[in-house]
Amino acid sequence: MKNEEVILVDENDSPTGVAEKMAAHLEAKLHRAFSIFIFNSEGKMLLQQRALSKYHSGGLWTNACCSHPIPGESTLAAANRRLNEELGFETPIEKAFDFVYKAKFENGLTEYEFDHVFVGEFDGEIVFNKDEVMELSFESISSIKELMFKNPEQYTVWFQIAFPKVEAWWNEQTKNKVA
Repeated sequence: MKNEEVILVDENDSPTGVAEKMAAHLEAKLHRAFSIFIFNSEGKMLLQQRALSKYHSGGLWTNACCSHPIPGESTLAAANRRLNEELGFETPIEKAFDFVYKAKFENGLTEYEFDHVFVGEFDGEIVFNKDEVMELSFESISSIKELMFKNPEQYTVWFQIAFPKVEAWWNEQTKNKVA
């Protein structure tokens, strides 16, 4: 992994400094992050299986893309950049909500993130970066709920926290489109 920096923040997402990415994860420092959820026109959610080489949660299923903005980069710009770097496409995304979570991993790293959640729609061809992603799948929300209930250990911690919030957001959007 390159010597990347992340933006340290407080519980209100106000910047408090910067830290080297691995140091922030080793020392459990709260930092800014984002997660992107992509749906197709049929309402199915794009899931990615993380590459085994990832520094944690390799091989687990999660949302379309997630990462960290670098100092001086807006969260939206970072989200758009990483979506293209990981999945090889661009599509309009919008902020849905944010949340804070903390999760310790067996390898000694801790994710302590102020996570900005973005959503978008995409139906085109996806040529993903094999250094980041092992496999992709579009699944219905009901199918994801069932699979996560049966095999929660196959999904990332943040996805398990964010998914019910995204589901509620999606249901609200769908209801508003019908009304």
